[in-house]
Amino acid sequence: MISTPENTFPWLRHYPEGIPAEINPDAYTSLLEMMENSFRQYADQPAYTNMGKAITFEKLDQLTQDFAAYLQSIGLSKGDRIAIQMPNLLQYPVAMLGALRAGLVIVNTNPLYTPREMQHQFRDSGVKAIVILANFASNLQKVLAETQIQHVIITEIGDLLGFPKKLIVNTVVRYIKKMVPSYQIAGMTSFTNALELGSQLTYHRPNISGLDIAFVQYTGGTTGISKGALLTHRNLIANVEGITEWLHSKLRISPPTGQLTMVGALPLYHVFALTINGLCGVKWGALNLLITNPKDIPGFIKELKKHRFHIFPGLNTLFNGLLNNEDFTKVNFRELKITIAGGMALQKVVADRWQRLTGCPLVEGYGLSETSPVLSVNPLDGKHRQGTIGLPFPSTEMRILKDDDTWATPGERGEICARGPQIMLGYYNRPDETAKVIFEDSSGRWFKTGDIGIEDEDGFFKIVDRKKDMILVSGFNVYPNEIEDVMSRCPGVLEVACIGIPDERSGEAVKLYVVRKDPALTEEDVKSYCKENLTAYKRPRLIEFRQELPKTNVGKILRRALREEAAGTASEKA
Repeated sequence: MISTPENTFPWLRHYPEGIPAEINPDAYTSLLEMMENSFRQYADQPAYTNMGKAITFEKLDQLTQDFAAYLQSIGLSKGDRIAIQMPNLLQYPVAMLGALRAGLVIVNTNPLYTPREMQHQFRDSGVKAIVILANFASNLQKVLAETQIQHVIITEIGDLLGFPKKLIVNTVVRYIKKMVPSYQIAGMTSFTNALELGSQLTYHRPNISGLDIAFVQYTGGTTGISKGALLTHRNLIANVEGITEWLHSKLRISPPTGQLTMVGALPLYHVFALTINGLCGVKWGALNLLITNPKDIPGFIKELKKHRFHIFPGLNTLFNGLLNNEDFTKVNFRELKITIAGGMALQKVVADRWQRLTGCPLVEGYGLSETSPVLSVNPLDGKHRQGTIGLPFPSTEMRILKDDDTWATPGERGEICARGPQIMLGYYNRPDETAKVIFEDSSGRWFKTGDIGIEDEDGFFKIVDRKKDMILVSGFNVYPNEIEDVMSRCPGVLEVACIGIPDERSGEAVKLYVVRKDPALTEEDVKSYCKENLTAYKRPRLIEFRQELPKTNVGKILRRALREEAAGTASEKA
């Protein structure tokens, strides 16, 4: 893909040994071929484990084929949309890989969505079928008539845990903990019944190419209306191949003991987990430790203590939460080889604490739903640069576009743009929105990320902030990531978020939201720390203490929710 001389791409000089400049996005004809190879090669090895139950690749092969046969039998055909709405359970990879084997297009859906959010996503994507956890079926019932959904498949938490654990777990969840609100959905079928029926049917392998759509992956919505990114089989294969080369450069030097094992704490409906835990794990024959509720930190740590694990993908808030639980120090980290943070800015204080405790560097990567997702990541050979998002992936070019639509030189600020085989086709049914982010020049087809960044002389990229998050104070640009990174190091602070609010004197002013780690922390303490570490125009005008900050279900802090709340409060006062 990229034939420009190496000196045009300075990042290639800083690639760890063994990583090629390019990967082959056509290494497999489709994701079906990739998973079928692994099912044969790793048949006897466990693929996923959850709540004490593991399923092997051979069992995964059988279950996904049964599910695919069932989906075909109810009239779903190549290209039809199917939603999956559940947390990390064994049923998730079975449903996801089974749907792909049936030739369907997957719409991953956050299980904590409100009925309004569900209706938007299902109507927008044209979903015809859904696999949903019973705990959330009452929400589906409220909007089902307003969607195109014809087939509802309902699963319960314990469905694949085997007898008698299945019965015990499902009984406790439904009748003792009362976690399943009442619902009435005519014509629904159970996930276990679908598998049983499918086992008696003949599966017909569809003809799938790399250019066929695999996922309609909705953007997180932290900066606006959620849109469906069209990701092809080739897009995902490109990212799987890139992640494989990058991570295995480290694993070749420091091989894992026994089967490669990954922590699956990020939900599989999130594009990062979908790719690394859902697809890379299959390609590598790895064991994924699926964590159903990572917000239950004590329970999460208890599960980690049971396993030896080598790769730990996550995000800043997840790592911070673990580090602030004393019991986490008792986890065995001797086999941990790779820890990668994505999804939001990695704070230096978190990275430093993680390395001191685990002995494993916590490095930052970068990607978006629209890019399948990875665009760049820091080297894993000890030469990572804290505060950067690392180097562009193989077969990926990144550049900085200035406000005058010319390319920046190193050190100049602008919007991060990228091109490569992992870039989406566009947004589903939104050519207007696609035109805002996709453009072409003489060098190819580019995607505008919406993130403001800088490239240094060596090809390392750094995010300054998102365009819409930038705060303009008396003509000076203030970037919330910088404020949050500085204030996260303030003694007594657990979490922080920063937004801009209207101000008569300066246009905008900085407002800081703080979650205390030390209950004795005062506003004066925070202001004193700000005065020591931030120039005057960057210092928060307002400080508000909170018990918690609004977040997406993957733990990303929602600045947008804080801005909307602040705007509502201001209008009420007016």
